[in-house]
Amino acid sequence: MNTFTINQLNDLLDGTLIGHTDQEIHGPEQMEKAKENHITFIGNAKYANLWKKSDASVAIVNEGLEVEQLENKALIQVKNADLAMAKVLEIFAPRLPEFSSDIHPTAVIDTTAKIGAGSKIGAGCYVGKDVILGENVTLFPNVTVLDESEIGDNTTIWSGAVIRERTIMGKNCIIHNNVSIGADGFGFRPDMSSGDLVKIPQIGNVEIGDNVEIGANSTVDRGKFSATVIGDGCKIDNLVQIGHNSVMGRYCIMAGHSGLAGSVTLGDGVIIGGSASIKDHVTLHSGVTVGAGSGVLNDVAPGKTVLGYPACESRDMLKQWVTLRKLAKK
Repeated sequence: MNTFTINQLNDLLDGTLIGHTDQEIHGPEQMEKAKENHITFIGNAKYANLWKKSDASVAIVNEGLEVEQLENKALIQVKNADLAMAKVLEIFAPRLPEFSSDIHPTAVIDTTAKIGAGSKIGAGCYVGKDVILGENVTLFPNVTVLDESEIGDNTTIWSGAVIRERTIMGKNCIIHNNVSIGADGFGFRPDMSSGDLVKIPQIGNVEIGDNVEIGANSTVDRGKFSATVIGDGCKIDNLVQIGHNSVMGRYCIMAGHSGLAGSVTLGDGVIIGGSASIKDHVTLHSGVTVGAGSGVLNDVAPGKTVLGYPACESRDMLKQWVTLRKLAKK
């Protein structure tokens, strides 16, 4: 078990120490559940009053936030409590599952695959023809990487994920459990002469940049032609759908249950709230924010925030909601 003194933690966070505690810290915890050997954090004024009732000995607090100083308890003031807490979580993080051997004997690896130095391949994995794994790639048990795919250095792929043929993935990515990358896009057209739905071949691929993280059970469909693209630094939550030929810029965020239909374009830094849906062939320019549960049917200009279904500018939608409430009271 890792333990740290208050001074060691303050040095790590480069904070300002207020007060003192003799209690050694064994780990982080939310304020309501914390015990004497825990560190917690206060990032918002509405949680400051909970500090008196908390058993935690140390709290990380934002600069400028007034929090009462208590006996045998310490505060560490920082510019950003959330980012500081991320550092604390990192030093207390438990070790990842260990491999008994770099390549498990039950893994099936095609003779044409190239495996970079330091890479680890777990039990039951399949690595197909002409696959390239960079250095220090980790495939946890039961990962599938199909033919001609390329996985960049230091990328981790968790159990159950399937990386379909011809996928290109950058460095330092994290792909969580049961993610599907490169499945067929949803392409069907009615044949009026037969009454059947004709499947449109999807012959493109998926290209993923560096430092991308994709949450469990999310799906990224390959392009009908050319590529579905996820830019550098994008963070995708669990249960997210990204349709064929969509293009995401850099550092976009998609929360759980949100989805892009086919051929959606996102600029840089777009934020999409949970359960929001974006219609096909729509463009959200850089800096756009889409509120949770919204349905976006039209292009959105740079920097705008949209809400509602169908989505419109946040101010207009809020006015509509106020008006509807007033009408409901009449």
